[in-house]
Parts: sequence; structure tokens; C-alpha cells
Amino acid sequence: MSHAQTLASYPNTMRQEVARVREVVAALHRELPRYELVVWTAGNVSQRVRNPEVPDGSADLFVIKPSGVSYDELTAESMVVCTLDGELLEGTRAPSSDTAAHAYTYQHMPHVGGVVHTHSTYATAWAARGEEIPCVLTMMADEFGGPVPVGPFAIIGDDSIGRGIVQTLSESRSPAVLMQNHGPFTIGKDARAAVKAAVMCEEVARTVHIARQLGDPLPMRGEDIDALYARYQNVYGQ
Repeated sequence: MSHAQTLASYPNTMRQEVARVREVVAALHRELPRYELVVWTAGNVSQRVRNPEVPDGSADLFVIKPSGVSYDELTAESMVVCTLDGELLEGTRAPSSDTAAHAYTYQHMPHVGGVVHTHSTYATAWAARGEEIPCVLTMMADEFGGPVPVGPFAIIGDDSIGRGIVQTLSESRSPAVLMQNHGPFTIGKDARAAVKAAVMCEEVARTVHIARQLGDPLPMRGEDIDALYARYQNVYGQ
């Protein structure tokens, strides 16, 4: 199926879902400044909208914020809708400058339903050094299943960042990657899960940084990391 030119060409259930996801994504953008993960207009949240008529995900869409718009001005109506080629399908403003990275991630990781990018201070500081965050906290084992890995340096503008995200996260249980000299990108089953991963990534980046000022953090055994990850992913919560 080729991508339609207008949202009106998509199934009615999908158009309804786009409207709902616009509300969700607009609300989740407010969580980024709340947790001090962004400054000014930096950072972005997106969520996939699945096309029920094309099960392989190739005709899905995603909702993302427009480029360079203040967080105070973001509304559901201002969110833009893109195809998985990164092309604007609906909206009155240009999509986020990171749209190509989100699009590539959705194209090549069909299980991913949400993507988040921030420039949160501590996680970005690790990215600036090109150093992974070692798994030395039970919280890290729970959420990330090991260290938070580093992805390659890539220039904004094409799918280079997306390729680095997919390559790195395909080889890790982590929902977060520190793109070298850039900052963290996180994924999840939906945008809310990806925002949670971004919040947790910054928290562990800060905590491990502080621990290293006091000395060498104690390593964790692989079997303990595996057990904690399995419990948190499969048993923890309601």
C-alpha cells in the first residue's frame, strides 16, 4: 500500500485514533519540562498510530510536535501527523527537526510505539563523553536490563541518527540510547513508556555520576541484573 496524500484517505478508526493520540502526545510534552529534561524548544515526543488494514506496520503514521514551538504553546491541534517516510501528512507547521530519526525507528522497529528525545543534562553529559552508563543500580537493572548504551555520532537532518538508534538498541535490552555528542533517545510500547524511560535515564545518569564522585560504584552480577529485569518487566505493578 502506498501512503495516502491526506488523512481522510485512511480508515475512520485510524482517524479517530490520530485525534486521541494528538491529545496524548500534547499532554506528554508537558512532562519533559516538568522533569527538567528539556530547555527552550528542544526535545520531542512521538507516538505511532497503527493502520489496522496493514498488519506489517508499513502504512502506520505517527504524531509528533512541530519544530521550534514553545512548550507553553503546544496543543493537540498543533501536533503534526507524519507517514513513516517522515513526510508531513497533516498539520500547519513543519515537523520536529528530529522527525527523520523517529520515522526510521518506527520503520525498522515495528514493536516500538513511542519515541522520545531530550537533551537532559546528566544523560547528555555521558553522551558528550561517549561513555555508556554502567548498570550499578537495581533501578537500572529493572528498567534497562543492563547499561545504557552509547550510539554513534550522527548529524541531524537525515536518517543517520535513526540508523544509530536502531543499530544500538537492537543489540540491547535498554529502551534508552545515548547518541554520542547529542543526547538520549528512548523508545517504548507507547509514548508514555518512552517518556518514563527518558525520566529514568536522566535519574540514573545523575545518580551514577554522583556515585563516581565518591569512588568506584560497585558492579552488579549479570545473573542479578537478569533476575531484577525479569521481575520488573513481568511481575512488578498492577
